[in-house]
Amino acid sequence: MLRWAVIFLVIGLVAGLLGFTGFAGTSVAIAKTLFVIFLIVFLVFLIAGLTVARRVG
Repeated sequence: MLRWAVIFLVIGLVAGLLGFTGFAGTSVAIAKTLFVIFLIVFLVFLIAGLTVARRVG
């Protein structure tokens, strides 16, 4: 998921440099959304991993 966020960010930056501002804005917005979803999923798994490790160990 993080890979897709980086890909959309690069597409947005290249489109912005070429003057496609509408497409660049949309692509950067998608990248931001994917990155936020990635962070939320990462934090959920981190907390779950810490609590399960504490119970097992």
